[in-house]
Amino acid sequence: MKSILPLLSLLVSAAALAQTTVQVEDPWVRGTVTGQPATGAFMRLTPSAHARLVAARSPVAGVVEIHEMAMDGDVMKMRQIPGLDLAAGRTMELKPGGYHVMLMSLKQPLKGGQSVPLTLIFEDERGKRFEQTLAAPVTALGAGNAAMPAAPASVARR
Repeated sequence: MKSILPLLSLLVSAAALAQTTVQVEDPWVRGTVTGQPATGAFMRLTPSAHARLVAARSPVAGVVEIHEMAMDGDVMKMRQIPGLDLAAGRTMELKPGGYHVMLMSLKQPLKGGQSVPLTLIFEDERGKRFEQTLAAPVTALGAGNAAMPAAPASVARR
């Protein structure tokens, strides 16, 4: 029994050191026009273990928030959320009309072909924060995945 204790201790230590990772796939940012103050960043996130997206930042925006859009009756509402739970091994898609990263107080227009630096801040099950920085290509308005159905005339922000 005594010979097993050091091995168990080593295994527990190794497990404690294992880090949660989040695979980020197909990130993109919707392009803007001159004077447009905000846009969205979209991607797919797949964590190796339970994690939570708790914040984000980008040098192209004065404010970066995690948002959700959802229908409330016949009104599409967008609101900031404090974080987004990510289940181990399951892909969460951040997409137009759903969860997304909102880039606000843009410092300049974002044109197709550019790339936006974006840092995502996650928290693992133990509450330890970790970051992942990526470059999200800007998709020109009206091109490919940037197309989004027009929202109902009554769009409200909660």
